Amino acid sequence: MSEYFVFLVAYLLGTIPFAYLAGKVKKLDIRQHGSGNMGATNTYRFLGKKWGISVLAGDAIKGGVAAYLCFISFGPWGGVVGGILAMIGHSWNPFFGFKPSGKGVASGLGIITVLMPKVMIISISVFILIVAVSKYVSLGSILGALTVLVMVFAFQEPNAYKLFALIGVSLVIIRHRTNVKRILNGTEAKFGQKNEE
Repeated sequence: MSEYFVFLVAYLLGTIPFAYLAGKVKKLDIRQHGSGNMGATNTYRFLGKKWGISVLAGDAIKGGVAAYLCFISFGPWGGVVGGILAMIGHSWNPFFGFKPSGKGVASGLGIITVLMPKVMIISISVFILIVAVSKYVSLGSILGALTVLVMVFAFQEPNAYKLFALIGVSLVIIRHRTNVKRILNGTEAKFGQKNEE
């Protein structure tokens, strides 16, 4: 039974609120600014590039470590379960009343980096291209996630990774519902702006 403790560790890793902690260092509650989202983009907008990159790295690392620990214990299916648990812990953080807290993109990046590096390279390339052209981080995140879903089938990744792509991409899209509405309405903030809601 004790070997399953690694899944609890994966979940708890996901709950580490790097954006919130960065805000505390700067004496600012990131939840009260912009989108209120505890992620790298909102951190970048209100705390600057250094903190935004730090939060991105922290969120990616916690997702990657969660997936890796569970992978070495239980193989591909373990890695998938650990990764999903980390994304859930990040997106609906129990330390903040299970309210939507992050969107799981950076955590997902860390997970696919560990489990599917080839898929990650293509997905991050799509993300960068879309953000460079549109200036919408949310659109880049959605299309980058959808690229993961396409590539797991194109590369014939294991069934465990296909399932992760289906669940992980669904989580990312669900958490970006309001962003999609704002893009369609023309009210979504572009990269570099501080007024994203």
